[in-house]
Amino acid sequence: MSRPTGPDRSQERSGPWAAPERPAGLSARLPDFPWDRLAPAKARAAAHPDGLVDLSMGTPVDPVPPLVRAALAEASDAPGYPLTAGSPQLRAAISDWVSRSCGVADGFEVLPTIGSKEFVAWLPTLLGLGPGDVVVIPSVCYPTYEVGARLAGATVVRSDSLLSVGPAPVKLVWVNSPANPTGKVLPPEHLRKVVDWARERGAVVASDECYLPLPWDSSPVSILSVCDGDLSGVLAVHSLSKRSNLAGYRAGFVAGDPALVRELLAVRKHAGMIVPAPVQAAMIAALGDEAHAEEQRERYRRRRELLREALTAAGFTIEHSEAGLYLWCTRGEDGWATVDWLAERGILVAPGDFYGPAGSRYVRVALTASDERVDAAVTRLAK
Repeated sequence: MSRPTGPDRSQERSGPWAAPERPAGLSARLPDFPWDRLAPAKARAAAHPDGLVDLSMGTPVDPVPPLVRAALAEASDAPGYPLTAGSPQLRAAISDWVSRSCGVADGFEVLPTIGSKEFVAWLPTLLGLGPGDVVVIPSVCYPTYEVGARLAGATVVRSDSLLSVGPAPVKLVWVNSPANPTGKVLPPEHLRKVVDWARERGAVVASDECYLPLPWDSSPVSILSVCDGDLSGVLAVHSLSKRSNLAGYRAGFVAGDPALVRELLAVRKHAGMIVPAPVQAAMIAALGDEAHAEEQRERYRRRRELLREALTAAGFTIEHSEAGLYLWCTRGEDGWATVDWLAERGILVAPGDFYGPAGSRYVRVALTASDERVDAAVTRLAK
């Protein structure tokens, strides 16, 4: 079954899949929600006799660890307001994890967040950015970096080479390693150059490190580890969604420059951006236990190996995908054609242009399906 491949895609803007008209408010600054465009392909894939294999979104499907659920339940009698800064016990748990996992002993401050997406989306606004300010994001990246800049009214520049940005003032630079969607890992020397470049211009560097606990072919490092103890202007964003299957809990945190973290805390207190007390307790349990995280890594490792072999045998080329939760694949054609080819086999993936124009000939394949569904996808790809 064919689908429009050019930028027009008029069939998707009419009928049941059309995006609703939006009022001329804040949402007018934002792009259409990309996942709405995937609905026709999802319907085709779901019609497969053996059912849908959904590899389109990075949403965990495995159980929440029992010790985390127990901590949440035990803290459920929480009638009072929690601290925006997090309880002393949570701040200590986050700090201990950052010291162990990010290669930085001290000199940083931490702040819990309501998952990582809300922090990414609101960071430019929380930093006081507005019209005329420039935010640099990777050429292919998580869409919320652009959304956050637009919410603040700032200007977005897509670039993987800071030299190409030129001498114009920049207020915020996003880096992402391991990257979503590509799985690319940035070496320490590159991260160090980004920090130096940003400091010359007085810009903040925000490093999205949500996939740091999922190394495969490379060993990613935190940007906090390349700063030689000087964390000024540097923030590292983390999440427990993938490491601990807590996407439904909305549990994340940011670590880095104490002055920046204090400023973010001051604004977030006014805005009521508070992690619920039971979730804070669950985070403490999750951060203090590595056994469940290793068990989850092994689940993803198996699924990754099976899907990588099956996709390669089916004629796909896999690029980057050194770490993280995704395989970045191409068949040398428009990514939407690849989406359709897989949908006819009951497999749903995300088109690469969701993540920027440079991804138009790729698809992103997530590892977040059950073992049974991954095995089904492997069987279908072999036919």
